[in-house]
Formats: sequence, C-alpha cells, structure tokens
Amino acid sequence: MANPLRSEVVRLYKNLLYLGREYPKGSEYFRDRLRSAFSRNRAESDPQAIREMILRGEFVSRELEALYYLRKYRAMKKRYYEE
Repeated sequence: MANPLRSEVVRLYKNLLYLGREYPKGSEYFRDRLRSAFSRNRAESDPQAIREMILRGEFVSRELEALYYLRKYRAMKKRYYEE
C-alpha cells in the first residue's frame, strides 16, 4: 500500500472507530465488524480500488453521523413536544 493511501486508511479507521462508540448495537459489535471489514481488504494493492474503498468508508462515516444526529433530535423532540 502506498504511503499517502495508508495514512488515509488509518485516518478513516480511527474516525470510524470513534464513531462506533455510540453505535446502537454496542461499540464492541461495531469494532468487531469494522476490524473484519478492514482485515478482509488488507491485501488490496490496487490504488484505484483502495480509493474506492476509502470513499465507501467516508460514506459510511457520514451515514453514522446522520444516524446519531437524528437519534439526538428525536430524543429532544420527545422531551419538549407532545405528540
């Protein structure tokens, strides 16, 4: 793996690991799934394929952030507004 891509992959892994702390099924479940996904693609050496995987990982990161914001919004709405 090329050095610039390696740093991007490590950054993405750390970011996803941080986001996984609040995962609804638990942080250990998320960490195990994340570790298996990264180790499954460990031997990939094609830079284009690695970039595509990085883009997919960034998409997952944005989706997790949206999930957490929505959960917090729903909790706040439930506290202050009667339905």
